[in-house]
Amino acid sequence: MRLNHEHLSNPTRYPIQVIQFGEGNFLRAFADWMIHRMNHELNCQMGVAVVQPRNSQKVKELMAQDGLYTLITQGIHQGELKQETTVIDCLQEGVNTYENYDAYLKLAEAPDLKLMISNTTEAGIVYSETDELSDRPQSSFPGKLTALLHHRFKTFNGDSSKGLLHLPCELIEENGSKLKEIVLKLAKRWQLEPAFVQWVEKHNIFYNTLVDRIVPGYPADEAATLEKELGYTDPFMVTSEWYHLWVIEGPDVIKDVFPADKLGLNVLFVDDLALYRERKVRILNGAHTAMVPVGYLYGLETVGETVENDITGAFVAAVMYEDIAAMVPMPAAEVKAYADSILDRFRNPFIRHQLLSISLNSMSKFNTRLMPTLNDYVVKGENLPAKILFSFASLLYFYRGKRGDEIIPLSDDPHVMEVFSKQWQAWENNEISLEQLVTEVLAMESIWGRDLNQLKGLAQGLVSHLKNITTKPYAEALQEVLK
Repeated sequence: MRLNHEHLSNPTRYPIQVIQFGEGNFLRAFADWMIHRMNHELNCQMGVAVVQPRNSQKVKELMAQDGLYTLITQGIHQGELKQETTVIDCLQEGVNTYENYDAYLKLAEAPDLKLMISNTTEAGIVYSETDELSDRPQSSFPGKLTALLHHRFKTFNGDSSKGLLHLPCELIEENGSKLKEIVLKLAKRWQLEPAFVQWVEKHNIFYNTLVDRIVPGYPADEAATLEKELGYTDPFMVTSEWYHLWVIEGPDVIKDVFPADKLGLNVLFVDDLALYRERKVRILNGAHTAMVPVGYLYGLETVGETVENDITGAFVAAVMYEDIAAMVPMPAAEVKAYADSILDRFRNPFIRHQLLSISLNSMSKFNTRLMPTLNDYVVKGENLPAKILFSFASLLYFYRGKRGDEIIPLSDDPHVMEVFSKQWQAWENNEISLEQLVTEVLAMESIWGRDLNQLKGLAQGLVSHLKNITTKPYAEALQEVLK
C-alpha cells in the first residue's frame, strides 16, 4: 500500500503560508523538514504549496500520496551512529504550471502566504529575454515569480502586509539580491505599473542565504527493506545526513515568520554571510563537483565509494587540502578543520550519495564552485592547480556522455547539452582536434559568463589532460596527476 494520510494517527491540514519552487530531494529533506518540526513543536501551522519548475509529473505523483513522504535521517549524531524516520506532512498543494497555470496564479491569492522558498539549482536564477507576462507559464523561475507577485499585488490592491519574504536556496552568491534584481528588470520590461515596482521594493524582502546538508535522495538499495519495515511503499522516500546549516542574511523580521532557531536548529540569522559562503561553496561544494566526473569515470557510483577508494580518495583529499584550501581566505587551521569535517560527512556509512544525482547542471556548478579558485591562482600569478584542472578536463569528457560502452544519463540545460553533443561528435568524426574542442567550449559565454580562453594556462592544461584521458585508461591518467 502506498503512503497516504491513513498512515498518520492525526492527519492535519495547514493553511498555505509557504510557496515553494522545487519538489526535489534537497528542499524536502531540508526546508520542509524544518517546517514540519516547527509545525509539530511550535504549532506554526505552515502549509506548503509546491510549484514544479519543470514540466514533469513529479508533483502530481507526490500529491497522489497526499503530499506525504518519508525522510530517513542517518549518520553520526551527538557522537552516536543514529537513524531516524519521519513522515513529513507539511506539503498541502502541488501545482504544475505547465498543466494548470490558473491554479498557479491562484496560490498568490492565499491570504496567509508569507514565505517563498526556492531551489532551482545554480542555473535557475537567470534573466530570460523571452519571458512575457502573458506567457502561461513563463520559462524561467524569476519570470514565474514576477507573474505570481504581480497577481498577488492586484488581488490585494497593493496591501503592504501581503508582501513576501523570499528565501532562495540556489547556491549562487547574493542569491536573494540577484533574484530581486531580475524581478524588477522583468517588471520594467513588462511595463508593469510603478505602484507594483514600489510594492516589490518596499514590502517584499529578498534574503541572501546559504544552505548546507548532504541529501543523497531515494535509498534505492535499501528501499525494499525500509518499506517492509514501514508497512507502505513510498517512491518519494529521501535520505539525508544529520548535519544541516541555513545562514540567512537580512532583516530580523524573518525570525518571527520562520522561528527555526527556537528549536535549536542550525539556522543562523546574520548581517553578513560572506565568510560562511566562501568556506562552504569552495570546500564542500567544490569537492563535490570536482569528484563527480573523476569518481564516475573511474568506475564508481557514490560519494562514499569515491572517498574510500585509495586512488580517488587521494584525489579528493588533494583537491580539498591542497588546491582549494590554498585560496580560501581564512586561517589555515580553520580551513583544515572544516575540510576534515567534510570528509567525515562524505564517509557517512548510512549515505549512498549517487554521483549522478549530484551531476545535475554540472557546468554551472563548476563555474560557481571551482572557477573562482582557478581565477584566484591566475590573479596571484601562480600556476593553475593540477587536480582541479584534471577534474575540469574530466568533466568535459564526462559530457561526452559515455563511460566505455555505457551511456551516461546527463542532465543539464538543453543548450549546454547541445553544445557538448556537437563538439564531441565532431571530434569523434575527426572533424576537429581536442585543441579546437576546448577553445570552442571555453569561448561559450552563455555557459561561463565570459570567454575562459582568456584565463592564462586553462586551455593548454585542459588539452593536455584530455589527451591523456582519451588515449590511456582513465585510472592511469588519474594516477599520473596524483604523482
